[in-house]
Amino acid sequence: MINQRGTREHLKFIAPAMFVMVLLSIVPTVFLICISFTNYQLGWQFGRARFNGLNNFIRLFSGADPDFWHSVVISLAFMLLATGTEMILGYGIAALLNSMEFRLKPLVVGIMIIPLAMTPSIAAQMWKLMLNAEYGILNFIFQSLFGLKIIWLSRELAFWSILLVDVWMFTPFVTLIIYAGLRSIPAEPFESAAIDGANRLQVLFYITLPMMRKLLFLTLLLRAIDSLKLFDTAFVLTQGGPGNATEFLSLHVYRLANAVNGLIGRAAAVALVLLFIITVISRLLISQQRKGEI
Repeated sequence: MINQRGTREHLKFIAPAMFVMVLLSIVPTVFLICISFTNYQLGWQFGRARFNGLNNFIRLFSGADPDFWHSVVISLAFMLLATGTEMILGYGIAALLNSMEFRLKPLVVGIMIIPLAMTPSIAAQMWKLMLNAEYGILNFIFQSLFGLKIIWLSRELAFWSILLVDVWMFTPFVTLIIYAGLRSIPAEPFESAAIDGANRLQVLFYITLPMMRKLLFLTLLLRAIDSLKLFDTAFVLTQGGPGNATEFLSLHVYRLANAVNGLIGRAAAVALVLLFIITVISRLLISQQRKGEI
């Protein structure tokens, strides 16, 4: 009896946090699932909504909503490109910082915190001014040096412009996490590898990366999820345009719920699809990490 009480003693400490989690996460998710099976629209009384089964989902997957699959494709493409670029650049910069000691290193690390300290909407507004085709600083530089005028937020380049902003904002995040991980690795394995005559690639693939595996997977998971649900940066820069060129899934949910007669039921269905994709990708990454621990 004493052991049983002891094992349950922690419940009274975590109960408040669990209550808040249920209230702010579980309840809205259950409501989202319920409303996705109805024809509910913004401003209606709940009694007016009618259960329509899987019609909202059938509409999505049958192609009746032509923008849905476009949003899925560009969301997944953005996740792969943004996460891959940030991981590669972040690891490279972190490795460079770890291998060098210079007086201004604290200043460099402090500068990298600046993009992280800015809210995405403010950073996007700053970049929107910089990317302006007429008076933006980037076009001023390109026109001065190469005589080029680039329409950064055109249909052809808007996706890549948002990717550029995202890489600028979150590469420092990846860099700082990996840099902290590199600093925490003990020196003994590297000293032994140097005595055995291992080259840099062998040290990287047989010592550094295996010892950093958990941290790298955690960083990859955080960035993959965050880039897949991107909203604020794209909304400030393009509002999903021009046309639907940058209408990611999160922006598609917003357009259905707010800009197209408040179709809350259909928007909830898209939101559930986004939640499902995030869950599947998270499970895949976590399972891959656990395979390496077996």
